[in-house]
Amino acid sequence: MAKIAVLVLNQASVETARRLMVALPDAVLYGSAKRTTGVDVSFEHFKPTVQELFAQNIPIVGLCAAGILIRSLASVLDNKQHEPAVIAVASDGSAVVPLLGGLHGANELASSIAAALSITPAITTTGDLLFRTALLSPPAGYVLANPDAGKQFLADCIAGESVCIEGDAPWLAESALPVSNVARLKVLVSDQSIDIPIDTLVYCPKSLVLGVQREYPLPSGKRGLGDEGLLLAAIESLFSEHLLSLLSLAGVVTTKIFAGDEGIRSVSHNYKIPLRICDSLATHELNEVIQKDLAGYRLTLYQSAAPVDIQQIGQPLGKLWVVGTGPGSAAWLTPEVKAVLENTTDWVGYTTYLNQAEPWRRGQQRHDSDNRVELDRARLALNLAAEGRSVAVISSGDPGIYAMAAAVLEAIDRDRNPEWDCIELQICPGVSAMQAAAALVGAPLGHDFCVISLSDILKPWAEIERRLELAAQGDFVIALYNPISSQRTWQLDQAIELLLRHRSAEVPVILAKDVGRPGQRVITKTLGTVVGSDADMRTAILIGSSKTRIIQQPRQKTWIYTPRHYE
Repeated sequence: MAKIAVLVLNQASVETARRLMVALPDAVLYGSAKRTTGVDVSFEHFKPTVQELFAQNIPIVGLCAAGILIRSLASVLDNKQHEPAVIAVASDGSAVVPLLGGLHGANELASSIAAALSITPAITTTGDLLFRTALLSPPAGYVLANPDAGKQFLADCIAGESVCIEGDAPWLAESALPVSNVARLKVLVSDQSIDIPIDTLVYCPKSLVLGVQREYPLPSGKRGLGDEGLLLAAIESLFSEHLLSLLSLAGVVTTKIFAGDEGIRSVSHNYKIPLRICDSLATHELNEVIQKDLAGYRLTLYQSAAPVDIQQIGQPLGKLWVVGTGPGSAAWLTPEVKAVLENTTDWVGYTTYLNQAEPWRRGQQRHDSDNRVELDRARLALNLAAEGRSVAVISSGDPGIYAMAAAVLEAIDRDRNPEWDCIELQICPGVSAMQAAAALVGAPLGHDFCVISLSDILKPWAEIERRLELAAQGDFVIALYNPISSQRTWQLDQAIELLLRHRSAEVPVILAKDVGRPGQRVITKTLGTVVGSDADMRTAILIGSSKTRIIQQPRQKTWIYTPRHYE
């Protein structure tokens, strides 16, 4: 997922965007599909794109009028505590205005952009202007424990009150705050859990790291014993006993053998902190301060004199996404799959499918393979993810329909490799070829249907015939996948012959080739006229039931549907 999104509406803004992105190395350039070229990601409509990025908490830099951004986001603004930074930049780079996200670094982001453009940012926040710091938006490595007190605290500072600072706050030492050793207002920097006094802002440094291991190894393939709640309660009890703040927890570490444990993963998810895999913390300048066995786990708490960069410890939890890119059209690529494609480190897949996804590659390493080595491909992807990489296994259509999701799970089931237990696996659905083909002609899948592959590479032809027979007897609409290939030239003719024993020769049949791709061709025939040469491996075939109907609207195309209500 992009860390910062830069949006342009016209080609004239692209050059300015590239100039300011020098200061934003993790930014991704989004541009109007109709009016820009040479961008990283194209969008059709500005407002839903901005709202989607905002909902994902991604900072937004729009090279457009401030009013366009404001109107686009007005309906989704509800809580400034959770708003990402939103910056408006003049299309010629002459002005930079932070609009939203003051609590999440908007002014700092605007200042970085302005520096890249050699201009002064239009910062209007009084406290930032007076004190050259954002009291309510501390730098990375610190968390403001009581943000609700910030507004009044800042107002008192602006009114002339001085501030006493206790603890190490290097970013405040460089500010223009009126600092005094004796003052009513106080800034406290501490990892201790305290009852916060009135007139005090408390910043918690991310200086604590929690090591978690089971008191005994889990058998291979076991991912935990369902006692996540007990572990979380034990951690909270440990911190409470030692008067430590959970806000100072920078991350949780464990060894690879325990990384698949659901209890340990729940710590990362519950406290929204990274989970890192590490055999030893001895070289990271951390002091072991507490070790205790609770709830079947060994908890070891480490402390640092300064905020910890948890990303420098060990390796991340490997992630494996199995995605479906749809039939071929960019319009049918889901936002979830698009984000995965753009933000993983590695792509694994059949060369044809990787080529189709190439427009969304942002430097990811490709691992191409032949179409018939699905289990080997799955093992490669799992091994890459076990190294801590972020891997996308790419299928066309939907990955769970005659595609790689089953192959990945089969590899896990067969091999029982304990190295793979530390991988976070997610399967992302896509639009299937049969759905796309059906939509082009109406709703032939409007009632009960089944899907059968005519490929006898992985299952015997006798089993395919049996399923065709039963499906025909049951009067299902039938979607046929893999109908014919250069090596399999007879199966479709034989399947049609079998179906004609149970179904009228007048039943409509849809043959959809290269759906969503250049050369798309959709034809409708009757069952009695279909022959093997009508199809190839890129053709999805939908065979109607006895209830499937054809309608012709005046001056409209012909539609095919299967009614939901049977008479």
